[in-house]
Amino acid sequence: MNNKTILVTGGTGSFGTTFTKKLLNKYKDIKIVIFSRDEEKQHRLRLELNDNRVRFEIGDVRDRDRVNQVMKGIDMVFHAAALKQVPSCEFFPMEAVKTNILGTNNVLDAALATRVRKVVCLSTDKSVYPINSMGMSKALMEKIAITKSKTGFLDVCVTRYGNVMASRGSVIPIWYEAAKNNQPITITNGNMTRFLLTLDDAVELVLYALENGENGDTFIKKAPACKMSVLADAVIAVANSKSKTVNVGMRHGEKMHESLIGEEEMLRAVDCGDYYKILPDSRDLNYDLFFETGNDNRMREAYTSANTNQLTQEEVEDLLQDIL
Repeated sequence: MNNKTILVTGGTGSFGTTFTKKLLNKYKDIKIVIFSRDEEKQHRLRLELNDNRVRFEIGDVRDRDRVNQVMKGIDMVFHAAALKQVPSCEFFPMEAVKTNILGTNNVLDAALATRVRKVVCLSTDKSVYPINSMGMSKALMEKIAITKSKTGFLDVCVTRYGNVMASRGSVIPIWYEAAKNNQPITITNGNMTRFLLTLDDAVELVLYALENGENGDTFIKKAPACKMSVLADAVIAVANSKSKTVNVGMRHGEKMHESLIGEEEMLRAVDCGDYYKILPDSRDLNYDLFFETGNDNRMREAYTSANTNQLTQEEVEDLLQDIL
């Protein structure tokens, strides 16, 4: 990516900040455009980086004209802008539609119009068998990205990952602050499982997709998981706390277990070692074939937070020591 200009939408978020720092350290002659709507986060990141290779642009992916403006002169796009909080999207689903669906369409259309070389879109495990507005909107985001890849004029890949540990707004920092003050830690359901990835894992996944992806591919990094009760106990132990856990019941839009690859997608999944690659559905708009000809391959088990490697409390504590 030397001598290239990179656009990171949602670039002041947890992923965007970590990703930008990695690129600046790795590539001497790179230029990065941070596009986001939060001027306060931009101000803090500008002071922290203090690097003239980075340009900050205020704007929202919902604004088609603004996206078209900022896309000029861009070589590659990493699309991380999204509404990600399940409760927020559940109570305000049209806001999720505007950002996650229409905003993505704006970014991809602008990339098409300006002949951007490659776009990597970031998605979530909640897009697989979605039951909440956030997951549904990200599932459609993926569909839009894959559809745009079929134009033949834009190289698009999708990455999909689960919970990023200690990212902004995630449960671990909230629990840790409560534990340090010996306050109760609230758990919706202790038997609930979630994938666990670090921010570095997420960055590695996106760079892997950039380097190895072909048009229309979706990439998943294999990840361990644990029960929420195990995670809570690990946070309490790392905080050297006397806090107790309290079960409060499942919230709106929550699943017991998350999936990174569905059963149907496993038919097109390729095992790449530390990663899975899901090949795009190659069927076209010949509707007669679409309705008359199917696929009788035997279904394979979905890749979920319940059947992946389950971490012990000690293993989770080791992960937390590095990020808290």
